[in-house]
Amino acid sequence: MQIAKPVGRDAASRKYDILSALMAFALSQDKVVQRQVLRVMSLITTRYNWQRDELSMGQEDIARLWCVDTRTVKREMARLRAKGWLVLKRQGARGRVSVYGLDLALMLEDTRPVWDHVGPDFVARLNPGQPQQDSQSDNVVPLRAATSSSPKDDGTLWAEVQKELHSIDPAVYGAWFHGMTEVAVGGGRLHLIAPSRFHASYVKTHLMSRVVAVVRRVDPSIADVVIEV
Repeated sequence: MQIAKPVGRDAASRKYDILSALMAFALSQDKVVQRQVLRVMSLITTRYNWQRDELSMGQEDIARLWCVDTRTVKREMARLRAKGWLVLKRQGARGRVSVYGLDLALMLEDTRPVWDHVGPDFVARLNPGQPQQDSQSDNVVPLRAATSSSPKDDGTLWAEVQKELHSIDPAVYGAWFHGMTEVAVGGGRLHLIAPSRFHASYVKTHLMSRVVAVVRRVDPSIADVVIEV
């Protein structure tokens, strides 16, 4: 599962936010990474179809845009595929260029540490805060203390994912990810159980892109995450 496509009423602002996150990330890195991210941004702004999630551009055209030779293009595209940002959708053949997609969820997850460089409003927009808690409501999921909810290593895929989620944000992990359990892995899917319908709904709505990005980082063979009750 990917983040919602940047199309529709709020498309312009979502596209701008993704590019802003990439920009802030590049500025925080060394010159090699800065150049790589700048190259990605050039492909996004010139040839990426947001609605279809398709990037189709020949190596010679990319080389001209980047002011490099085609060998450099091949190496850089391979690095971006290995990084997970670039996903091959259709291999080029018989004079047709390859078609790529972008893993926007993974891009945002990789840039998360520098969101605050843009500003608190930017962080709030990309990472919705916890909902208001009502002690009288049966639908409220009580927040767990991060100090008492460290991940346990039971050898499952979800346990490995939980470790990364905990390192990213212990408070969010304790509130939303600690109480979820793995029930099955198969067919390119990770199946999880949430403690309540409200819990499952909140994670799906606000935190799913983070879960999927980390799951794919831990196990690239997983294409989707299913949360049940």
